[in-house]
Amino acid sequence: ARRYAEFSDAAEEERIQATRIKALRETVSLMRRDLLNLALLGAAERPEIAVWDQFQDLAHLTARDLRRKLGLTDLAHIQASLSAALEEAKRQLETLFAEEPGTSDAQIEHHYQNSKKDSFESEQAVKPAHAPHTESKEDTGYAEKSSEQGSVNHETLPQSPKAPAPSGPNLPLRLILSACGEIQSYADGPIRHWPDLLRAADTVRPMMGISAAVWEEAKATMGAAEAATVAAAMLERFQDIRSPSGYLRHLSAKADSGTFTSAPMVMALARKAAA
Repeated sequence: ARRYAEFSDAAEEERIQATRIKALRETVSLMRRDLLNLALLGAAERPEIAVWDQFQDLAHLTARDLRRKLGLTDLAHIQASLSAALEEAKRQLETLFAEEPGTSDAQIEHHYQNSKKDSFESEQAVKPAHAPHTESKEDTGYAEKSSEQGSVNHETLPQSPKAPAPSGPNLPLRLILSACGEIQSYADGPIRHWPDLLRAADTVRPMMGISAAVWEEAKATMGAAEAATVAAAMLERFQDIRSPSGYLRHLSAKADSGTFTSAPMVMALARKAAA
């Protein structure tokens, strides 16, 4: 019986270790994709800056490394390198787009809470003439066309590593607004700062059929700025999303496991707008 228990414990430890490796591998893969997107954007805007080539090289080397079997230590080292590169890429892009300072999620939430109006808490906001409908079909290229929407099983990842604390999107606000211009229709005035975007997202959220509970979960999991960015991106393709509330819940679950950021959504919209 003792030997059986030992074998059982060893098998459980091996399973947990494999789960952790899989989760971290997915996180690294997502970070690599974000870095490559940012590097390509930066190279298109300012090709004379050498750092974009360095970031592209790192992204390509990471893709090569991910073809091998890596342990937690190796993956953690790659994650640290990508995290530092993403921070630098974001800083370079913020300078490039002349964005206002103060874009950490803590600062955004602080400024937002200080200026939040009670009307944004109401689920019964009046729907303007140009507000989106709440029923539409999904597009398989954008929304998840599966039963995973709203029913992600967190128990399938026992003791998996949590995603890092949210620090805001890896994209400048101006780039987000250029790709997701529809959100401006729901703002009190021009969206110039992150709290403006969050207020607009709070306004349009009930009109999109996203429940208050799902919205609060998204902000808590992704961070306020990231959730607002996702809402703005969803608004651009609203007619293609069958269940906005379920879709956002699904994205929150992915963000909670470190396998989702808004960058690919926004970059896809930016490429479509530029086409």
